[in-house]
Amino acid sequence: MRVMSVSEQPTLVIRTDQDRIAVITLDSPANRNALSAALVSQLTAHITQAGRDTDLHGILLRSSGRVFCAGVDLREAMTVDMVAAGRGIVALQRSIAAAEVPVVCRVDGPVRAGGLGIVASADLVLAAREADFALTEVRLGLAAAIISVPVLGRLTPRAAADWFLTGRTVSAQEAVRAGLVTRVEPAGGDLDAAVDSVLTDLRAGERQGLVEAKRMLAAGLVADLDARGDDLAELSGRLFHSEVAQGHFARFLAR
Repeated sequence: MRVMSVSEQPTLVIRTDQDRIAVITLDSPANRNALSAALVSQLTAHITQAGRDTDLHGILLRSSGRVFCAGVDLREAMTVDMVAAGRGIVALQRSIAAAEVPVVCRVDGPVRAGGLGIVASADLVLAAREADFALTEVRLGLAAAIISVPVLGRLTPRAAADWFLTGRTVSAQEAVRAGLVTRVEPAGGDLDAAVDSVLTDLRAGERQGLVEAKRMLAAGLVADLDARGDDLAELSGRLFHSEVAQGHFARFLAR
């Protein structure tokens, strides 16, 4: 299979800057912002570049459509090296954690499987009331391996066991109680206004203070990803390439 060069890839991630905030938007509606190799590569590049931009006070991650992220691209998972793909997702999570400035994640709708790794790696998460979350890997013969470092770092132990083992769908309100989400849009509230309020607070901070506070907060996550990332990518790849998982993918895509 020929791999497209960067110049041949469609644009799946868009960056615009708004008063010292880099707004990075997932824009792959055809597959509900699934974590294809192209999207992961583009998102990592944007976050890495923005994270080093000395004019910025923060990064806002959001999606262009109702679905924030559907998880790994299952069609692609049947044809590519999923160990390499897993390393790419680990690198993406590390880029969020290692960005010099705070990363705010806006979640307007569903987040599934690998998408929770993006959410958990962010520093602040604001969700719409209709947003929901699910670690669906176990139902496909997988385990939430490559995202386990940031996700386990956010969830309470009991919530983690529940989410990882049942694969059930969790509401935004429950996600706040479990530790994944910072706050949910209040009843009758305005998510735009809530996000703008957080970004206004970040703009009010001195960049020096933001950078040092972010570094302290994320140091453990960065260290854990560096220490365990390769092993988790190997485990993930073995499970993705298993007969059990590949059978699930084929049945899912034949629907």
